[in-house]
Amino acid sequence: MGTSDEAASRIHAGDELHVVSVFTREGRGGNKTTISLDADALSAGEMQDIALRFGHESGFVSSPPEGREFDFTFRFFVPKHEMEMCGHATVGAMWILHRLGRLPQGRERVRIWTKSGLVEGRVVQDDQGSARMEITQPKGHVSPLPEPVANMARIASVLGIAAGDLAGPIQNAWTSRVKTLVPLKNAAAVNALTPDFARIENLCADIGSTGLYPYAPVDLERRLFEARQFPKSSGYPEDPATGIAAAALAFGLLENGIVQADHRSIYVHQGRAMGQWSEIRISFQMDGPRAIGCWLTGDVSECE
Repeated sequence: MGTSDEAASRIHAGDELHVVSVFTREGRGGNKTTISLDADALSAGEMQDIALRFGHESGFVSSPPEGREFDFTFRFFVPKHEMEMCGHATVGAMWILHRLGRLPQGRERVRIWTKSGLVEGRVVQDDQGSARMEITQPKGHVSPLPEPVANMARIASVLGIAAGDLAGPIQNAWTSRVKTLVPLKNAAAVNALTPDFARIENLCADIGSTGLYPYAPVDLERRLFEARQFPKSSGYPEDPATGIAAAALAFGLLENGIVQADHRSIYVHQGRAMGQWSEIRISFQMDGPRAIGCWLTGDVSECE
């Protein structure tokens, strides 16, 4: 395995390394990701070294699998391991490819191979005339918490709350990775949480989850929610914006009748407690009255 500095210097030499912040709100906040656009020559160990060096999720764009109708392969690493899918790194990589004119021309959608399966991306014009990247996630699934009584008590203990602070059942939900949705009564309760981070990894392993995602409604008419993400084992204790978790939340809200299946956007604010107030937007892909997947999007800013 090469060192992180060696791998990073190889990318810098070709001017192929980009750092962007994804899911920004009013030009601030968001979640940083480091993107390599030409990662065919990098080993998995070198990719992981780069994620470790930068301390956040990193995405790597390379050639598509032979004989498959894809445009790119995307891989994703956090400091401690590889992930099957990363929403903000995918949006960030799409944004950079678009700015550099490296997306396929003449087609509405880009087809991306990931370890979680096919992800499609598209470029749309927002109300201000700026290009916005949208990526797909498959239809979400929601399941009860295993051993709900005992594990609800464990989650409450880890988060430092009482059972009476919950606003509904705790559930596991997923589009690409399982997140544990923890409903609280208001945004103030979400942002006041002081988790026992040392206990989260074992707890998540026991309940089959990759992170706790406490959330609360802010404005139901506007479909605005506040959330935080405490990952199982990423190399950092909290994530300022988690697209995959927000997509899972959208299907949890749908399952529980809190939102309806239509094209209107759901807005998830995350990272405020970290000083990185971010905004993630999700809209359902509809087939008649049924939600068959979702689009995930948000604003992107280049980091200096």
